Amino acid sequence: MTKGIAGLVVLGVAAWGGTVTYLEHFDHAGAPQLPVNSSTRHDAKAMAAFAAFQEVRCDYCHTKNADLPFYFNLPGANQIMKKDLVEGQRHFNFAPIIADFQQGTPPSVEQLSRIEEVISQNRMPPTPYLLMHPHAHLDEKQRADILAWVRDQRERYYASSDVKPEFRGEVIQPIPESMPVDWKKAELGRQLFFDKHLSGNDQLNCASCHGLNKGGVDNLVTATGINGQKGPINTPSVYNSTFNLEQFWNGRAKDLKAQAAGPVMNPVEMGSHDWEGVATKIRSLPNYVSEFTAVYGKDEISQNTVTDAIAEYEKTLITPDSRFDLYLKGQSNAITDQEKRGYERFKQIGCSGCHSGVAVGGDAFEILGLEGPYFEDRHTKLTPADEGRFSFTKDRSDYQRFKIPNLRNVELTGPWFHDGSAKTLEDAVRKMARYETPDHDISDQDVADIVAFLKTLTGKYQGVPLKDVEVEAPLKVPQSH
Repeated sequence: MTKGIAGLVVLGVAAWGGTVTYLEHFDHAGAPQLPVNSSTRHDAKAMAAFAAFQEVRCDYCHTKNADLPFYFNLPGANQIMKKDLVEGQRHFNFAPIIADFQQGTPPSVEQLSRIEEVISQNRMPPTPYLLMHPHAHLDEKQRADILAWVRDQRERYYASSDVKPEFRGEVIQPIPESMPVDWKKAELGRQLFFDKHLSGNDQLNCASCHGLNKGGVDNLVTATGINGQKGPINTPSVYNSTFNLEQFWNGRAKDLKAQAAGPVMNPVEMGSHDWEGVATKIRSLPNYVSEFTAVYGKDEISQNTVTDAIAEYEKTLITPDSRFDLYLKGQSNAITDQEKRGYERFKQIGCSGCHSGVAVGGDAFEILGLEGPYFEDRHTKLTPADEGRFSFTKDRSDYQRFKIPNLRNVELTGPWFHDGSAKTLEDAVRKMARYETPDHDISDQDVADIVAFLKTLTGKYQGVPLKDVEVEAPLKVPQSH
């Protein structure tokens, strides 16, 4: 009996060894390759990182239509593996990374941050995968190679010009002091931003929801529109919106100009009925005709020119020189030890995997409830606003996926989340850790430290601390213009 069991064990081990040997060959043969003329071949750091990714075969679970190993098709195993594939693609799409390596182009800020988070936390590849692919275990050198590549990409393509050299590879970068702006057009846009004639009842303007003296929001759970109607969703901040990948929580507006057009015609927001009617009202007001002619070269007051001018003004609504920016620029005493500790925990827990770049977010979309049942725990009925990006794209993979909000000036922009369900910044931090990271139950000290760090992100608008900005702050045009 004992010999028989031992024999079975030997056969099992031999079968496993043979399978593993076959899989290693299969993995290597089918790994993504670089074109002969790819510039990546001349970049030592990129080549080292690419070799590590080739060994792991991230593309199996994080891309669609990969040529999968045979066991993915076995009865029983197929159901298990299908779930892994769904989860892998839900968490991260690796296909753009492969394309960037092949084309020699830099990944996005957000993609680099996701990779850094997972590698730093040693979360990939998962243990069950390594049982069949032991060669895919990343050793310390391979992890260091990937992290060195991430930092190198940031330093080369995304570092702010005034950041301290040691912080050029950091996940967050200082907001630039200025952006390229047509100041004449921006001044016209500022007038329109505060002009209530854009609304159907002449009682609301853009600032009604995006108060410059309120962190660029209205501090309501959901917006209040024309005739007191309640909107379905929390108001995102207009500050630093120029850095967003797309506009609105679901990204339905491709840029600031497209975003400016939406609320004016929305029957629940500003409630105008048609753009010709809005143009007629504006045209009847003093000075507008001459000002539009001066800016656009002709008397054209229309949806195109009105939204173009507002968008140009919104480019000026950036908030550099927060205390954290000053720290990144070299003022080591600009933030306290607790705030520095909070920043480190912010990265270690995984917050920086989504909240990165100059705006600390806004450059990608993510599922709310990625690591936990957010909507089930909320205990309220789902609304169309809870569909997220799916409401716009109709792609099931976008269901409950929202634009990652930027965290600049976040202490001023509550209540937080698309549904306004987080009433304090502490609550927001706890919920994000609970539902978006593997570190579900962070300590009270972690919460306090991260909140302290987040408060260092409050900046200035045209040199004025954001807490002191006027309701209708004038536009300070640089002297050179």
